[in-house]
Amino acid sequence: MVILLLGLFGALATLIPIVFGLGLYCLPTIVALIRKHANKSPIILVNLLLGWTLIGWAVALIWAFTDNAAD
Repeated sequence: MVILLLGLFGALATLIPIVFGLGLYCLPTIVALIRKHANKSPIILVNLLLGWTLIGWAVALIWAFTDNAAD
């Protein structure tokens, strides 16, 4: 029973940071979709293709927060 709990804890200790990291990585996309941004497709592309550089991620995030939302 103890080994099972330790295995479960290990799995959760691995899974939670992965899910959190993916959510953080996709934050510009999520913001653009929620705000119905007029340029959501380019923001998603920048996030997916250049987000790993951190500069691309910051550009996509700032772009997603700009006041260019579709009415």
